[in-house]
Amino acid sequence: MIGQALNRVDGPLKVGGRAAYAYEHWEAGQPLYGFIAGATIGKGRITKIDIARAERSPGVRLVLTHRNAPEQNAPDFSITSQYSRAFPVLNGPEIHYYGEPVALVVAETFEQARAAARLVDVEYAAEAGHYDFAARQNNAYAPKKVNAGLPTDSAVGDFDAGFAGAAVKVDQRYSTPYYFSQAMEPHAAMAVWNGDDLTIYVTDQILAEGRTCVASTLRIDLQRVHLISPYIGGGFGSKLGLHHEAILAALAAREVKQPVKVAMTRQQIFHLVGPRPTTSQRVRLGAGKDGRLVAIGHDVTMYTNPEWEYAEQTAATTRSLYAAPNRLTRHRLTPLDRQRGEDVRAPGEAPGLLAVESAMDELAYALGIDPVELRIRNEPARDPERDVPFSDRRLVECLREGARRFGWEERPVSPASRRDGRWLVGYGMAAAIRMHFQGTAKVRVRIGRDGIAVVQSDMTDLGTGTYTILTQVAADALGLPIERVRIEIGKSDFPESSGSGGSWGAANSSIALHRACKALREKIEHSAGEPGDLEAEGEVAGMWKEPAYQAYSIHTYGAHFAEVGVDADTAEIRLRRMLGVFAVGRALNAKTTRSQLIGGMTWGVSAALHEEAVVDTRTGAFVNRDLAEYLVPVNADIPDLDAIVLDGFDDKANVLGAKGLGELGICGAGAAVANAVFNATGVRVRDFPITLDKVLPGLPLAEA
Repeated sequence: MIGQALNRVDGPLKVGGRAAYAYEHWEAGQPLYGFIAGATIGKGRITKIDIARAERSPGVRLVLTHRNAPEQNAPDFSITSQYSRAFPVLNGPEIHYYGEPVALVVAETFEQARAAARLVDVEYAAEAGHYDFAARQNNAYAPKKVNAGLPTDSAVGDFDAGFAGAAVKVDQRYSTPYYFSQAMEPHAAMAVWNGDDLTIYVTDQILAEGRTCVASTLRIDLQRVHLISPYIGGGFGSKLGLHHEAILAALAAREVKQPVKVAMTRQQIFHLVGPRPTTSQRVRLGAGKDGRLVAIGHDVTMYTNPEWEYAEQTAATTRSLYAAPNRLTRHRLTPLDRQRGEDVRAPGEAPGLLAVESAMDELAYALGIDPVELRIRNEPARDPERDVPFSDRRLVECLREGARRFGWEERPVSPASRRDGRWLVGYGMAAAIRMHFQGTAKVRVRIGRDGIAVVQSDMTDLGTGTYTILTQVAADALGLPIERVRIEIGKSDFPESSGSGGSWGAANSSIALHRACKALREKIEHSAGEPGDLEAEGEVAGMWKEPAYQAYSIHTYGAHFAEVGVDADTAEIRLRRMLGVFAVGRALNAKTTRSQLIGGMTWGVSAALHEEAVVDTRTGAFVNRDLAEYLVPVNADIPDLDAIVLDGFDDKANVLGAKGLGELGICGAGAAVANAVFNATGVRVRDFPITLDKVLPGLPLAEA
């Protein structure tokens, strides 16, 4: 059963419109609706706020501002995870970033609340803020740690000497813009009070952390907080933690003694949900004439909010990717008056590999070596910085299998050498690597007299297939047909997990469920057929407590191959086809695995060619704060795209041999497209995304 391409067990509910998302619950009674009014300056303070017109507006029941909002706890920055900290709102007149909530208007209908929010009159004393990343990089500093608790810097050997003595060098800077998750389901919540108990229907990836956040913010007992999130319409990191909508709904519902719904508009999401930080990356590669690296350096500078520090682990992937005796990676942060940075799908690896794999392509051309062969020549036997064995490294196999399937031997060797009518045609490739994470997780499984196995966990499903995968694992472990397994997830009152994120969710919850089923089978065997309900729990520990993670370097791997066409007159870029070959250990479901990888590859194409959030450096506002101007791929942009998964089983990762894969698809994908654009045109763009204006001036002259 495990590994089969089982259709999604929750598919009929979603297709039939019976899967209730956060904003769609009605069981608590008729709700009121809240609408957020945001600041129109980037830094300063409120000097006057007049809510009289809003309060007189039809249907309005409450207008919350910093003057009448209940007191809340301040965030405790000693707590490692920002998603578990208190998240106070409307807690003072100070404005820290553009769009920050200055009021919440609650009315009988959404339209009434939205109309009244425009009637809140606010005056400000604006202050000079820092919004220009490029102009502030001299203010960068070194954080104590980066994401996932990884070291800020790493050094092996003598990088400076190794790089200086290299026969062939690449020393380039690459820049990536602000990226947003922008899930299909907006950030929304409905809060309901029942005495001292608070229930919030949320769109939240990690309920345990969200529950802690709410309890800490509102100063209430953790056991009084109940979060419900059975279905999530996409998150991609943007819903790892709660945002203003959940806290504001809870505050307002307590005041009006009625359920309150709050949803962000698409434009508000751009300012109230953190983006992936913009980066400036310097990549230095030094190699001998045979292509073997003697030095590799990766320096990253990115923005951070001055208080809510966020350091994406952008250079960390470089530490395990290629062999080189002399190595250096560093992370630096530039404070800006912007909302906090947050995890966006494949945090660290996605922007880091976009730069490093572009630099490897530059090195391949400088050496005159096939880009696939160059990577194979620099395959390490052990983790080059930790000096431990790899658990199951199959990068070379991905490279070779991908090259064979794609027809890489037909690639144009010289840039701008192949034409197809008006189109310049190019091939590009890149390697992919992503660290496999494991978080704590508990799962309970119960079987009753009716023979139905019920699985419970606060694990969430982002649309990635959690319901289906857990059904397969339970059915396989208990020897039941899938019709006799029922999955109940997405409630904070269920056994606690690390939720869905970081590509750890499926493996974490599946391992815990597998152990719970094993314990349940033992109870069944000892029950001697006695009637009654039986239940058992299974648990997994976080990776830092697992000996295998200290003894081995555990990653997933892949190789991307892309073909593009570039219009010789207009520089229009069109992806023609793309292939990814991946090694992820054991695939728990062949269909959802391929779907996730294709989705990640599409995201990589988007990072290379489309996405860029542009900041107005006068106010800190995003200029293109909607999906009309923040470009993402549409169907016409993504033609023939395929993902192949190698059969595998990583016994060092866990008992099921499975590893996280959702975010692997994006890793390196953008670089493969960028390298194909260079191969087609001879134009190397290092400031992403690659747009017409950056390619057109360098195009070869058209034939007469």
